[in-house]
Amino acid sequence: MRSLNAERRPVAVPSSRLGFRLSVAGRRLAALGERLSHFPAPRFGVIATVLLTSTGLYGMSLGQHTTTVIDAVSQPLGFSIDKIDVSGNSETSEIDVLQALWQTGAQSLPSLDPDAARQTLEGMPWIEKASVAKTYPDRVAITLTERKPFALWQKGRELFVVDRDGREIVPYVVGRFSGLPFVVGTGAALHGAEFVEAMEVLPELRARVKAYIRVGDRRWDLRLENGMTVRLPEEGAIEAAADVSRMDRELGLLSRDILVVDMRIEDRVVVRLTPDALVRRDAAMKERMKNIKRSQKAKPV
Repeated sequence: MRSLNAERRPVAVPSSRLGFRLSVAGRRLAALGERLSHFPAPRFGVIATVLLTSTGLYGMSLGQHTTTVIDAVSQPLGFSIDKIDVSGNSETSEIDVLQALWQTGAQSLPSLDPDAARQTLEGMPWIEKASVAKTYPDRVAITLTERKPFALWQKGRELFVVDRDGREIVPYVVGRFSGLPFVVGTGAALHGAEFVEAMEVLPELRARVKAYIRVGDRRWDLRLENGMTVRLPEEGAIEAAADVSRMDRELGLLSRDILVVDMRIEDRVVVRLTPDALVRRDAAMKERMKNIKRSQKAKPV
């Protein structure tokens, strides 16, 4: 008779859950094998076609020919880009917009990348912002916001149309935008808008200004239509210009034979005469000195 405390050898018993899962998986594999056994083995041509198609698509992607292939598929289905609506353009012609759109390479709506088209359009000189929207099956809507010309800026020997922020738009062409303010010098394009707009409080003086000259990127000179230069201080430039306007009303300052009116010294006005006026002034001074000497000789001692 065996003792009840005798040790038993361990026996490996599979878990009930694991056994069930293995059993289910085995049955599924068997069923799949049974179904596949009824299909004929794929022919070599089918395998080659799949392989070549996959390789072609991969090469197309690497060679950046995706757009061409998409166009080739989409155009026969009626997705060609046939209608393009452009709005918001004034300085930019529709032909230029269309050419920029075709530069993306897309000929159909599915292949058109609106973001890429937008970036292309915003790279054009006048266009500040652009939006491109697709409407299936064949329409593209383009909305543009153009830069506003503010002034003509002379940089060296070149002349540009610039916007209010001083950004160059296009080179100046004679006959267009001649009525814009003319700003000259380093920093003139960047700081011109603030100063030119401040001059609006002095309409009489502003109407006589031919050019706003930025000096040392610190202060402004005014070149008037009659060739006179008004030198303004770095601080209080508009106030100094207002004093010039007042002296012109009271004394006719800007109508005199003066070459330069220097307002840079706070408590005084320094003027430089024109060469002709200087000759006349010297002649008048000499004549005056002669008269003084004559009068002195005529007086008894």
